[in-house]
Amino acid sequence: MDERGLTDLLSQFGLSEKEIDTYLAILDRGEAKASDIAADADVSKRYVYSISEELEERGFVEVNDHSVPTMIKARPPSEVIDRLSGTIETIEPELEQRYTSTDEEIEQFEVIKSRPTVLKRIETLLESAEEEVTMTLPASLLSQIQPTLRETVDRGVLVLLLLSGPEAENYPIEQLDGVASAVRVWHARAPLMLTVDRSLGLIAPNDMLTQSNSESNAISLAQRQLVPVLTGSFLGNYWPVAEELYVDRARELPLTTSDFRNAVLQVALRKQQGDDIVATVRGRPVATENGEDTIEGEVVGVRQGLVKPATNSFPVENAFTVDTGNQRFTVGGEGAFVEDYEAHEVILERSEDAE
Repeated sequence: MDERGLTDLLSQFGLSEKEIDTYLAILDRGEAKASDIAADADVSKRYVYSISEELEERGFVEVNDHSVPTMIKARPPSEVIDRLSGTIETIEPELEQRYTSTDEEIEQFEVIKSRPTVLKRIETLLESAEEEVTMTLPASLLSQIQPTLRETVDRGVLVLLLLSGPEAENYPIEQLDGVASAVRVWHARAPLMLTVDRSLGLIAPNDMLTQSNSESNAISLAQRQLVPVLTGSFLGNYWPVAEELYVDRARELPLTTSDFRNAVLQVALRKQQGDDIVATVRGRPVATENGEDTIEGEVVGVRQGLVKPATNSFPVENAFTVDTGNQRFTVGGEGAFVEDYEAHEVILERSEDAE
């Protein structure tokens, strides 16, 4: 490290330029008279006496004023470092107490002008997903984000992926294992639409991602009031017209999830296998404004369009029916209004495991 670098580091401990010059002059001599230090540091002898007292209080030097002339001695660097380290450790608890952690937040609305930034944002959003992802993506870009998609699925996140464009029609099915909960393909060049956990979204014209000379912009948004509209558009307009290409295997039971569409998908897959499923649903009776209730029973019906064959009566319907033994209740997800219950958490078990 050169002298400039050392000076910069010492300044971080609150030493002024003159104080640093004086201290370095003392270090160079080890021990010296004030007049010699003043000459080396190009400061007055009075200043040396004054600053030496402050440096002594900080633990940098020792001042022997019992001798004539007064001698100023540099303390061993190891002792100085120990003193500085102790000071830092002393203030750490107070700093921690005052520190307020703030996560970096995505702006409610953000215009993104470059393709690399859009691709990076896709990765960031997928990495943040905890429950649910819906995405339309040009098939030509899938290879770039496959690792992140697989990590997202491995965390138990529901991932509904629609690959668009001419490249999607003959996409190798063997390359889709583990990249999504379900994959559909559509020959049209659909825009990129990505939603995460019903609260984060990203929209980009297809040409922005597939053409190098595109002047289009993308929009990122973080609004729980608007993102579900995108999810509804995905499930209502794009997903039904696309061809089902891949469906992941059912997840192991018992399964606890707060994402209702994930619960519906698992019920549908299990029912297709002929399994008898018991659900414990914690949620709000739709007829009440507040309050929570828990129901438990066998799942005797499911209405969904997430996987083929579709059993719902309208595109965004995802629900199942629970027979408690005394009564049957229909269960829907967040915002349910035609069902009996709005589910907040669902536990799924095999019928024999629940006995």
